[in-house]
Amino acid sequence: MSTTQPGRAAAPGPATDAESTKIDPAVWRTIWAVLVGALAVIFDTTIVSVALHTLSTDLHASVSTIQWVSTGYLLALAVIIPITGWAQRMLGTKRLWLIALSIFLGGSILSSLAWSAPSLITFRVVQGIGGGVMLPLMSTIVMQAAGGKALGQIMSIVSLPAVLGPILGPVIGGVILTHLHWSFLFWVNVPFCVVGLVLASIMIPKDGPVHRASFDIVGFVLLAPGLVGILYGLSNTSGTGGFTRADVLWPLIGGVVLLLAFVLWALRRRTKALIDILLLRHWALSSSSVLLFLSGIGLYGAMLLLPLYFQQLRGMTPLDAGLLLIPQGVGTFLSRSIAGRLSDTMGARWLSVIGFAIVAVSTVPFAYAGGQTNEIWLMVALLVRGLGLGVVTVPLMALAFRGLERPEIPDASIISRIATQVGGAFGSAVLAVILAGALATATTAGGAAGAFQTAFWWSVGFSAVGVVLSLMLPGKPPAVAPAPEA
Repeated sequence: MSTTQPGRAAAPGPATDAESTKIDPAVWRTIWAVLVGALAVIFDTTIVSVALHTLSTDLHASVSTIQWVSTGYLLALAVIIPITGWAQRMLGTKRLWLIALSIFLGGSILSSLAWSAPSLITFRVVQGIGGGVMLPLMSTIVMQAAGGKALGQIMSIVSLPAVLGPILGPVIGGVILTHLHWSFLFWVNVPFCVVGLVLASIMIPKDGPVHRASFDIVGFVLLAPGLVGILYGLSNTSGTGGFTRADVLWPLIGGVVLLLAFVLWALRRRTKALIDILLLRHWALSSSSVLLFLSGIGLYGAMLLLPLYFQQLRGMTPLDAGLLLIPQGVGTFLSRSIAGRLSDTMGARWLSVIGFAIVAVSTVPFAYAGGQTNEIWLMVALLVRGLGLGVVTVPLMALAFRGLERPEIPDASIISRIATQVGGAFGSAVLAVILAGALATATTAGGAAGAFQTAFWWSVGFSAVGVVLSLMLPGKPPAVAPAPEA
């Protein structure tokens, strides 16, 4: 049983009755205004991922150099994400969103005009600066607008870009690379950005008073390079040597040390720190962040394996591989809405258990698949896998905000975004090392198939661990207490 002190409003939480879970039309307008701009960020990431070979050829750059088109973007995200909460307090929510979206628009146009690999990498960093603000700010805007109501339903909509990106991004990228110049990969963003700016100007509520907050320079100097070191080290694990490489091991060690130093610093600074990590005392936020990080191995790490399986083992083009991966995105699209509604009534615990179990079981067919396995059977498995992904991710993302006060939401958004970002990179790195090690000992086509099967079995195992760890999540959300009569 919980109590509320006199004069202090109860912390918002998802309600269980129809009236309190009804979403206000003004909230819907805010959600859709934010989503249009966010689609540009998500599409950009997934579209460019299939274009590195073409960019390497057309810009006359080595694969190791052109890889920085993606790496530079991700590292820029890592640097900017931690300062989003401070920037929001200084500039205001609406103003910051418009600035970030404008920066991303400018970076997209400049990227389309790039004349060399270094210029493209530089302009991608500009995109990353805008995108790094937009990703956590998107969750903050809609969760603050929602006022703690129907968090699951709202997160099922907010996650729409993350669902559509993997479905449409590789397909759009493949079509562009087949029929148009690579510069159109970035022009695709422009309509979303322009429309997003117009909608945000009209539909996002005006900012209230702006709070002048001092900038935690020490915290930034510790946290930003720490995240960059971790993500940079993990991005190099696909080369020979895996985690034992110097350009993997030392950045990882340095990043972890800086991250631990930031934790100690933030504990001293408390609410004056760059990010208030004391928010992790909320079990909903801390447990969901742990699961979001760990889900990167079992859920998103396998997303590295799937296109490689279709392209390397079965000899498909990037476009063909993208088309075959559509069922997974469709499954996620279909399950996210019901998962959001159920999380508002039954909580995240059992949904996460069920979702991880579905993902584990539906990955098993790939652990037996070879170069000639029936594609229909694999697409059915991908559809089911997508259903599991939606059942897991939407409740976990919504759970991070349960019971938080409005001022706490920005830092919670940053914490959950960092957990997801680092977890996804870690999961991809671990499975890349496992696959590379298995392929190194393969001398035949059958051996290569066995290498992929080994990596998929590891993915199944990680998802099974997720089933067990999901039991630590909070149970059914409490109902919101009715407002006292005057």
